Amino acid sequence: MSRAPERTLNQPLSGNAMPRFGGIATMMRLPMAQSAAGLDVGFVGVPLDIGTSNRSGTRFGPRQIRTESVLLRPYNMATRAAPFDSLQVADLGDVAINPYDLKDSVRLIEAAYDEIVATGCRPITLGGDHTIAWPILRALHKKHGPVAVVHIDAHADVNDTMNGEKIAHGTPFRRAVEDGLLQCGRVTQIGLRGTGYHADDFDWCRRQGFTVVQAEDCWHRSLTPLMEEVCARVGDAPVYLSFDIDGLDPSCAPGTGTPEVGGLTVQQGLEIIRGMRGLNLVGADLVEVSPPYDQAGTTALVAANLAYEMLCVMPGVQYR
Repeated sequence: MSRAPERTLNQPLSGNAMPRFGGIATMMRLPMAQSAAGLDVGFVGVPLDIGTSNRSGTRFGPRQIRTESVLLRPYNMATRAAPFDSLQVADLGDVAINPYDLKDSVRLIEAAYDEIVATGCRPITLGGDHTIAWPILRALHKKHGPVAVVHIDAHADVNDTMNGEKIAHGTPFRRAVEDGLLQCGRVTQIGLRGTGYHADDFDWCRRQGFTVVQAEDCWHRSLTPLMEEVCARVGDAPVYLSFDIDGLDPSCAPGTGTPEVGGLTVQQGLEIIRGMRGLNLVGADLVEVSPPYDQAGTTALVAANLAYEMLCVMPGVQYR
């Protein structure tokens, strides 16, 4: 009986083949793909910032994350993950949003992700403001039904309205609950903090069944035990990871629109993502990187590394 030929898997362009400051800056210098067909994982950019309430600039996030990602190499030396020996991965480019119409942009994002998700490809999204999580979750729901969520953020993003508008970067998870997109008892929010308009701002989340871990509960500790609890709660459910870069403290990620002091460390961010190994991760995003507020590119560099770590915990990745 003949064996099916093995797939030739895409590999990041080596710095020995082309200097890292040369060539086209795709995510990790992977090949560009016009379609998600045949991919296990695809990096997707959503250059949106018209849902922001404070500082704009996240429209430039995907491009800057890709630029900083050229430093990344194929193997994860800490976890021994070998994603490019295991999965077919490519850069799917950017969703062509409407820069003049947020509602139309949401429609365009959902339609783009409908096509990606239908192929079986698991998207890792480079944002873009957090509005994009809602249309992505709508697309994922059509394939997987309600999903569990691990949400890292300084803000709960469950406002009913912002300036009277139902769609904005502070409303996506309220809309997701209303649409029945979430398994609310399997939603965990980590890193919430800062000042609010009401003393019970985070309690709406708790009333829906979310587990809320405020930033102060994360200070001076490893989050590995927390992630063991999260994994037990998620179980075998399809789960989506949504990582707002402002979940990290602005001392290590200043390039974002709504920074809040007292946030997570980069190391804690790594612990959260690495702690999701073994879960049925159906997609992930890294949002709210605003390059104009970090001319050194440090925030985008952190984001690129976190997006790579998301790839490393996708189902099917081999560890060597």
